[in-house]
Amino acid sequence: MTKKTASSPLTRTEGTLPGLPEMQTLVRTKAENEALQLPAEWALVAYAGAALGRVFPLASGDTLVGRAPDSGVALLDGEVSRQHARIHVEEGRVQVEDLGSTNGTRVNGDRLLGPVMLQDGDRLEMGGHVLKLVFLDPLERTFHETLLDLSTKDPLTGLANRGSVLAEFQNRFGLSLRYNRPLSIVICDLDHFKRVNDTHGHGAGDFVLRIFGERLLTTLREADLAGRIGGEEFIMVLPETDLAGARPFAERLRKAIATMPVALPSGGLTITCSLGIAERTAADLDAGQLLARADAALYRAKARGRDRVCEG
Repeated sequence: MTKKTASSPLTRTEGTLPGLPEMQTLVRTKAENEALQLPAEWALVAYAGAALGRVFPLASGDTLVGRAPDSGVALLDGEVSRQHARIHVEEGRVQVEDLGSTNGTRVNGDRLLGPVMLQDGDRLEMGGHVLKLVFLDPLERTFHETLLDLSTKDPLTGLANRGSVLAEFQNRFGLSLRYNRPLSIVICDLDHFKRVNDTHGHGAGDFVLRIFGERLLTTLREADLAGRIGGEEFIMVLPETDLAGARPFAERLRKAIATMPVALPSGGLTITCSLGIAERTAADLDAGQLLARADAALYRAKARGRDRVCEG
């Protein structure tokens, strides 16, 4: 594990998008296996803002749009109110209503003054986000979702990749600072992972990482975010969470890894992890400072014998 500076993780990017033939194959395969079984549906597609590329399917009934992480359409933007607008879908018709937001909602450039019926192709503007209403058939939805996955997800674990998770962490830090809301992060590193690769091969190492990703996902709440930021190093971003909430989360993850050996052809392999946790404080003026404290706590966990959680 390479020691990081407080700012470098937030400025590095990685990876490139695949070529057109690979993209076509991925979309076609996913559509054939999954998406063609789905009906066409109304959805909002983010064309600008931090949610760029996201597809938000709109179920029948009401969908809240806002800054709150548990909103049906969550837009993590300081210019978006916690409950910004309501989308109502009924019998194929779509209506939008602003909920008294601070900065308003615009449809095709015009500020909403009351409920408005939307048409396919209409643009909604909320804060720095532009959302386009579209009636997606299964292939179109698969295309958008596949493109987003390729650009934001780690292909091995299915978690967010380094660039996307750190960009989202930066965004959530800004919201936490602006509205003085709790925010904690967890940095996790698999113990003695090089030994796994050296002893069992890189294929076994990749399998261990996939299993870790699966177990990590089962511990997350809907509003939490997890990503892979290095070879065997991961970050979890926990909004609306202080240290009292972050520690039980980290302990659950540690036990989920340590108590269930990974099944390899050669037999069960016990894996452990070390974790560092930190909560944003008034002294953290940028996201890098919070990340550095969690990272320092991770190194203390390593120094004290591994397979443990330390606070930063």
